[in-house]
Amino acid sequence: MPATRQIGVLPVLGWWAGLCLTGALYAAWQGYGGRDFAATLTVFAFFLLVMLLFAARGVADALRARFGPGGGLALGASAFLAYLIYGLGTNTFTLARAGAAGCFVFVPMALATSAERKPGGTWQDFLTLAGIWVAVKFGPSRWLWPYPSGRLAYVFTVLLALQAALAVFVMLRRVDGIGYSIGWGRHWGFFVVGSFLGFGCIAIPLGTAMHFLAFAPQWHAWGSLLFTSLGIFFFTAWPEEFLFRGLLQNMLARSSKNDWAGWWTASVVFGFSHISNLGFPNWRYVILASIAGIFYGWTWKQTGSIFASAIVHALVDVAWHFLFRTG
Repeated sequence: MPATRQIGVLPVLGWWAGLCLTGALYAAWQGYGGRDFAATLTVFAFFLLVMLLFAARGVADALRARFGPGGGLALGASAFLAYLIYGLGTNTFTLARAGAAGCFVFVPMALATSAERKPGGTWQDFLTLAGIWVAVKFGPSRWLWPYPSGRLAYVFTVLLALQAALAVFVMLRRVDGIGYSIGWGRHWGFFVVGSFLGFGCIAIPLGTAMHFLAFAPQWHAWGSLLFTSLGIFFFTAWPEEFLFRGLLQNMLARSSKNDWAGWWTASVVFGFSHISNLGFPNWRYVILASIAGIFYGWTWKQTGSIFASAIVHALVDVAWHFLFRTG
């Protein structure tokens, strides 16, 4: 596996500050302000900080060495506290919402605790992954995050799910080989570009033949390329690669003692996770997403990092968003 030059804490903090400032300025330009906005921005900044810091060099190892399993409990409690700040700060707090957020965070942690010190790949691990995915995919996100008018509901649900997954699998379960890092290794450019082009050579003619894709460049929307790309990378590609490659493919390969079985099974599961997209059952989406999962999984296998596979994933989604129309 190629050596990785992982990014350090200070550059990550710079990224975080830049992203938060850009988001705050854009929201202010859109007319948001006041206590509701301040509370929402505070919670978003905290979630994003945790998401990025755990990917910095040595941070996860240092936290595990310093706090042990208690660090996972503290992270989960902090995520729940952040939700309470959001609810109280935006005047949307209810006991029902707080209870749902608490279940979102603490039920997976309880399952992880019941697995004790067993290696990654227990039934508790797979049940936790399934529960997190179901909560994100089908949970009442707009009800849970009503401000501002549910527009950030999916993003905040993904971020809360990511906090729970980090607490469970990185801090409590200490699953090895996830590749939750931001960095770059030798020949990674070949793996990233090769996966992107390889998938494109299959998906474009196949999607066109199935009447699923049509070439329709959205030239008028290219002004939003930067913001859209960042949103896709951080709130779609990165979390999904963490879930399906760093965790699911990783643990399937370990539990079956077969890298190929883990790779292909995770790819098919990834494909089926899209069956309800754009209408149920969308078998064309399942087929293309499964093929995409094979390429994402190959990139993760070759690099050992969800950063590399998330770049491929984001490139595919951005190209699809701006260059193609779904039939």
